[in-house]
Formats: sequence, structure tokens, C-alpha cells
Amino acid sequence: MPADPLSATFAALADPTRRAILARLSLGETSVNELAEPFDMTLPAVSRHLKVLESAGLITRSREAQWRPCKLEGGALKNASAWIEQYRAFWDGSFDKLEAYLQAIDKTQKKKKGKR
Repeated sequence: MPADPLSATFAALADPTRRAILARLSLGETSVNELAEPFDMTLPAVSRHLKVLESAGLITRSREAQWRPCKLEGGALKNASAWIEQYRAFWDGSFDKLEAYLQAIDKTQKKKKGKR
């Protein structure tokens, strides 16, 4: 696992199975067995995915008698979101420039059609 928390978060999120697990946990905590049900993989394989998510701080696992619930933790996702948010101004500016360019092309084409 990467040393810094943000890299660990993005590495964990890179896998579609782990993203699906997080999506399920966004509905509420659940057991490892329930998390494993929709996947065509062994329970140990699901446990390895959970270990990656836990190492990244995206989930916590506990033990209550025989039940081992997993719970989504929002802090790491919030940090990733904040990092991505820094680039929103860049993308918004890029889309604004693209829109202005497309409008200029459209205006030029309309002028050419009007001269015919």
C-alpha cells in the first residue's frame, strides 16, 4: 500500500470490486458474508479487498460475537474529494473556453450561410 493516505485511497478506489463494496456499505454496515454474496470470488478474496479498503481508511471492521460488520468511513473519501475539488476551477475554465470556442465557430458558420 502507498505510504501517504491520499495515494492509498486512490489505489483502493482503482479496483471496481472495491468500489462496489463501498457502494454497498454506503447503504449501511453489513457483514463480510453479505458483502461477498454478489461477487463470483472466494471469501478470502473478498477479505483481501476489505483489507485494502481498511488499510486506506475507507472502512472499519469490528467483531460482535459471530457477526463481523464492516462500516464505511467517510474521512478518506472526504480528503480525496477535497483534493479533486482543487482542480474544479481548471475544468470549469476549460469548459468555459470550449463553449466560447464552439459559439464562435457556430457564429462564423451562420455568417457564411447568410452570405450565400
